[in-house]
Amino acid sequence: MVSDWKLMGVWAEQEGEQAQGSSVPSSVCLFPSFPSAFVLINGEHPGTSFVPEAMSTERGSWELKVLLVDFLKQENAVSHHTWEFQTSNPVFRRGQVFHLRLVLNQPLQSYHELKLEFSTGPKPSIAKHTLVVLDPRTPSDHHNWQATLQNESGKEVTVAVTSTPNAILGKYQLHVKTGKHILKSEENILYLLCNPWCKEDTVFMPDEDERKEYILNDTGCHYVGAARSIKYKPWNFGQFEKNVLDCCISLLTESSLKPTDRRDPVLVCRAMSAMIHFEKGQGVLVGNWTGDYQDGTAPYKWTGSAPILQQYYSTKQAVRFGQCWVFAGILTTVLRALGIPARSVTAFDSAHDTEKNLTVDTYVNENGEKITNMSRDSVWNFHVWTDAWMKRPDLPKGYDGWQAVDATPQERSQGVFCCGPSPLTAIRKGDIFIVYDTRFVFSEVNGDRLIWLVKMVNGQEELHIISMETTSIGKNISTKAVGQDRRRDITYEYKYPEGSPEERQVMDHAFLLLSSEREHRRPVKENFLHMSVQSDDALLGNPVNFTVILKRKTAALQNVNISGSFELQLYTGKKVAKLCDLNKTSQIQGQVSEVTLTLDSKTYINSLAILDDEPVIRGFIIAEIVESKEIMASEVFVSFQYPEFSVELPNTGRVGQLLVCNCIFRNTLAIPLTDVKFSLESLGISSLQTSEHGTVQPGETIQSQIKCIPIKTGPKKFIIKLSSKQVKEINAQKIVLITK
Repeated sequence: MVSDWKLMGVWAEQEGEQAQGSSVPSSVCLFPSFPSAFVLINGEHPGTSFVPEAMSTERGSWELKVLLVDFLKQENAVSHHTWEFQTSNPVFRRGQVFHLRLVLNQPLQSYHELKLEFSTGPKPSIAKHTLVVLDPRTPSDHHNWQATLQNESGKEVTVAVTSTPNAILGKYQLHVKTGKHILKSEENILYLLCNPWCKEDTVFMPDEDERKEYILNDTGCHYVGAARSIKYKPWNFGQFEKNVLDCCISLLTESSLKPTDRRDPVLVCRAMSAMIHFEKGQGVLVGNWTGDYQDGTAPYKWTGSAPILQQYYSTKQAVRFGQCWVFAGILTTVLRALGIPARSVTAFDSAHDTEKNLTVDTYVNENGEKITNMSRDSVWNFHVWTDAWMKRPDLPKGYDGWQAVDATPQERSQGVFCCGPSPLTAIRKGDIFIVYDTRFVFSEVNGDRLIWLVKMVNGQEELHIISMETTSIGKNISTKAVGQDRRRDITYEYKYPEGSPEERQVMDHAFLLLSSEREHRRPVKENFLHMSVQSDDALLGNPVNFTVILKRKTAALQNVNISGSFELQLYTGKKVAKLCDLNKTSQIQGQVSEVTLTLDSKTYINSLAILDDEPVIRGFIIAEIVESKEIMASEVFVSFQYPEFSVELPNTGRVGQLLVCNCIFRNTLAIPLTDVKFSLESLGISSLQTSEHGTVQPGETIQSQIKCIPIKTGPKKFIIKLSSKQVKEINAQKIVLITK
């Protein structure tokens, strides 16, 4: 019988004397914790014992250790649609399996402990779902995460890990625990994103073409200008560019979201709409609508989101400056990077209802000049925001799908400058109290507009409604078409057709929810039925004609006084300079009559130099029938047309080989253009390329050659822009296939 045996390396000796001559069994298990480790004695000296290779002569060296974690980045990136992200960290989508290869110091045995610990946020905790512990050899799930052993080959094992479809988004650290040993490495960091390919994820999008457009497409456009003159503005979203995803993950951490809130795309969208603009020392981009951008970049000069996010990520200082399309472009980029389908959307004649009463009120004096201290509401020529796609489990049934989210700081929501997500279904139905901020967005696209004439009578101000417009707000709501470089009108997704019974019923429903009856009715006119003003976009430097169209019940001869007030303004309606007043008295006959006012080019040319923005001329025109004293008013906006330029660029190119772009421009304007520049930008080249040309006289033709070297393969969009002091931007673009 063996007594008082103790372990000394691989030797087993009886205390005080050798075991020689003792009666012992043919084999003794000296390591109860390791049932496969036996000393074979068979009556011989213990020195002939056999010990498995895993057990060396040094104490503790038979412990299992993980030497390396291989995230199989390329293999996983293909299945997770994340191969284009330029980041050193592996990128996975939640609710989908990914594989890890573990390199061990010895073959994995049944008695070894092996656990994977995924943690996110400060002080990770199992109870808070910020720590997930998985044993790949024990069938179980932890917070619905799962891990299984897929393959064992010598000292390597492959583990399949599946996160839950509602896992917390963001940055995770992986620790691998084997007994007392824990592999901790800064290299074992991964990013987890939403998954539009996973049916259980609330951002699931069933159509593959739409997923390609709203998640994987890194180029696109915004639509700007005016409702009657829509312009295409190319935009590089650049969600896969270097440091962009890292910046987006950092924004999640910097935001006010708790780690568990990062599971919910609704809360993520809301937080990101607040993080894009700068406020109280935090945020990506400083908004500026003054027309003065000397200590930053003029908003119209940006052509993509990546340079802005990259600059913010490297400096941790807010970038200067942006306006609505820049804010929308960045938010669209951030959401696509995080795996939330997103599209940039433009509404023309978009209202800013500061009083949240569903009407937009404009006050003018008898000359048609806006009274700024009374007119707190405004109408923007266009406004750009972002739509994000998701289910809304926080709301009653019927509000899934596209949600409006706005990063432009306009009004505070729950104490913070942010807006949305607001379901388009709720906006269309007039359900203005469905969260978030549906009442504000509803007014942006479907408010009624009231124009008030302020008269001085016996020293007192009197207010008279001279126009009530029910169809002037929210026109031509536009986004880029799926898979095509063309505009898609989505006005019907936001509201019923203007003037239809359904649209008026929705307005009545919204007012009812507001517990507010419409205080004002359309002014009753005995004879004056309708007034409108038309003006075609003018070539810069030419006179601008405004045609006033009057409709009456009678065809009798009458006199009409026309008063027009004209000013240069920003697209937001902010006045930059007063141009002139025009007055005209005409005799009209017939039920439909036209009167023309002409604005001479001299009234606006000199004012363009003070505006480092795309100029807009606003005309406010009042018509009064002399005989009946009936008054009506209308507002008109004019943007300018510019000559195009031609671009010669090869259809194909190669990485590392010179690519030459030839541009030809003829100045057909009546004025010289100063500080003329061409620029070329693409996600396929390393940096913006420019060419300067000074002053170009009327009738003069210039040629420019811009050289670049492609650095990435694939079809790449090249954006070519001409700019000057007078003409802020003329855009052209071309797709070039870059190969190795």
